[in-house]
Amino acid sequence: MGPTRAQFVQYAPAALAVVPLVAGPWSALAAAAAGAGAWAVGASAPVLRSLIACGLTTTGCGIAAHEVLASGMNPLIALGLAVPAGAATLAHHRNLANHIPAAALTPGTLTTGAGTATGQTSQAQLITAWWREYISGPTQTEGRVLIQAGANLEHLGLEIDGDHVAFTGIITLPQGQQVRVKAADIASVYQIPVSQIELGDPKHYAPNALPVTVHLKVPAAQPQIAAGAPTTPEELWAAYVGVPEGAMPGTSLTVTRYDGPLDWEGTATRDRRAIGTVNLQDLAGNLDLETIQIALAPGDKPSQMGIRVMREHALMHGTMLSSVLDELSMDSRGYVRAGTYVDGRAALLPLAQPGSGARHLYLVGGSRSGKSGLLEQILLSAHRSKIAVILASPQAGTIAGASLSAYLGDGLDEAMGALRLAYAMMLDREARYRSPAFPFTDVLILVVIDEAHMLLSASSPYHDEAKAIVEQLTRRSLKRGIGVVLATQTPLAEDLGNSTVIRSQLLIGGGAVFLRCAKGQGSLVGANAVEGAEGIDLSRIPSQWPGQYAKVADRDMSGLATEVAAAPEDGTFGLGYLLTPGSQAVQFRSLHLDVPPVSLAGGERPVGIEDCDAWRERDAIARTPMVDKRGKNLIGSLADLLAAAEGAPSSQEPTAHHIPAGPYAVTGPARPGGAPAASEGQELIKPRILELLQEHSIPMTAETIARKLETSAKNVKPRLSELKRRGEVTNENGLWRAA
Repeated sequence: MGPTRAQFVQYAPAALAVVPLVAGPWSALAAAAAGAGAWAVGASAPVLRSLIACGLTTTGCGIAAHEVLASGMNPLIALGLAVPAGAATLAHHRNLANHIPAAALTPGTLTTGAGTATGQTSQAQLITAWWREYISGPTQTEGRVLIQAGANLEHLGLEIDGDHVAFTGIITLPQGQQVRVKAADIASVYQIPVSQIELGDPKHYAPNALPVTVHLKVPAAQPQIAAGAPTTPEELWAAYVGVPEGAMPGTSLTVTRYDGPLDWEGTATRDRRAIGTVNLQDLAGNLDLETIQIALAPGDKPSQMGIRVMREHALMHGTMLSSVLDELSMDSRGYVRAGTYVDGRAALLPLAQPGSGARHLYLVGGSRSGKSGLLEQILLSAHRSKIAVILASPQAGTIAGASLSAYLGDGLDEAMGALRLAYAMMLDREARYRSPAFPFTDVLILVVIDEAHMLLSASSPYHDEAKAIVEQLTRRSLKRGIGVVLATQTPLAEDLGNSTVIRSQLLIGGGAVFLRCAKGQGSLVGANAVEGAEGIDLSRIPSQWPGQYAKVADRDMSGLATEVAAAPEDGTFGLGYLLTPGSQAVQFRSLHLDVPPVSLAGGERPVGIEDCDAWRERDAIARTPMVDKRGKNLIGSLADLLAAAEGAPSSQEPTAHHIPAGPYAVTGPARPGGAPAASEGQELIKPRILELLQEHSIPMTAETIARKLETSAKNVKPRLSELKRRGEVTNENGLWRAA
């Protein structure tokens, strides 16, 4: 095997200098000069070929000149032989100049050149040649391995502005391959620092296509602040934030209000370029502050962003629910008060759109984030705005304001029944109002789905049916005066049944509220990206205010104070981001529930739903599955739904699988239809139910009654329905009491 390319480049100049020594000193001197030039530059393959041609030419001229002098001929003839040797040297110098490293390019050398047949300028040709030579190929030399063969640089673009020289492109590979080119690889090829290479995040792009920006020449470092250590916000910004490695590189700060180093506002501006996504953690680190002490406010221009630094967070003391009671009702635009923005303005969210229909709301919040409190607040606003509510709460007993709903599905099975009823109401209204813009003679309906992941996730027994119903509701219900409020614990796609339809329709059809989530589950980037909330990580919202740990450390040994209520300063409950249609997500905090929202309803009955076929048959509809066993073929018309409901198991003739074995579930003789007759054991439950309800003055759900009687809810519900038909018990919104 012959010498490698590296060995050839290393030893070729010496060879060209040694060989002509036999023939004469002239050729040796010319070959040695050409070899030294190639050695200094670090020749590439084209330069090496030029070197060989130059060496051969000068060697031949040297041999001829030596023979002329040795034979005694005229010396002028020997001198004339230096002309072709000099021409070869000049040609080699020209070839060498055309292959200088790209790192040496300056605005002076990167002048616009004539395009080639491919349409590239001379600068683009040079950049592409170095890329193909060392990174992608097809050039391949023995003993040297390409960084990644086939990783071509597509969509090349040049940017030359003063002291800044850069090029952009997309590293592209055939489908099925993954880009493995690293920033360090590109930096080694173009002989620049790694910090001047910007590669896109592979999580946000296809595996075989990755954008890249290479800054061949960057402006000189800004001069140091003359006054010494930075002290003012502008100086701190210039020293730590606006620098290339800062959180907002290339930006400058204009302070609009200054009340001390920990209490000021300003505007960050980037000259003629978008600021993009800002990492709040990095910004807090640059300014040596707690994350909770900084709030960002995107402006109308992408090149500007508002900054607020707070000694004490503006929302720490909260806004009391009882102090804004008049703002809880829907205004003429369909908005209600949800809380307070960080700048002190009222934070509003839409429940309806006049002349068009209802609005959706997407609510995300983990445990102890304030999500349940905000849902109670929404139920109160709906009640005061004369909006009927269908509440689906898979986790029974978690919503204190459930009594404000027209229909309550408390528990997993009952919550699925509430979804079925909501879908039936939409079909009923579509049948009664053929025109999309019908006159709103009926009340608006809000379908509130708490802990929606318990119904929609792939592990739920109702996954297929719930996903199909919610997709149809979010797509079709707004024009029929039915809005959806969907609450989950995380923004992850699996919490919505991996349905892109549900999330997109929720965001298009209304607003979104994002509260604190568990670590690793709150990122709104990548697959969970939400337009208008780019870069937000909900797990970064702290659970405590600065200094709270020291406050907890001060122990009070006087005993438990049972009369004390939680204060807004005790935690960051309700702190998050509110995203309304056509705007950016802005930090806000929901209202602090200093009084139970249900107590502000004035004891009024829940807003009722119109008398229609779907509402009259609500009990049967709630028990009727609307998809087949494969989760397909959702019932599409009201007539088909009512027909299916007629064939559903009734409370008078429960089927065997609805009567689980238990202390009071004794199977009796079978009826001709295959269902067991009501047994004596089942009949004994009725007096026990009546006795229980008469002893307790408070209403109870079917689940509570079953738990107290030590049996199952599926065994109790049919008996309750029979007692209701006899007039011995009453049912209001899923709560049973003695008549």
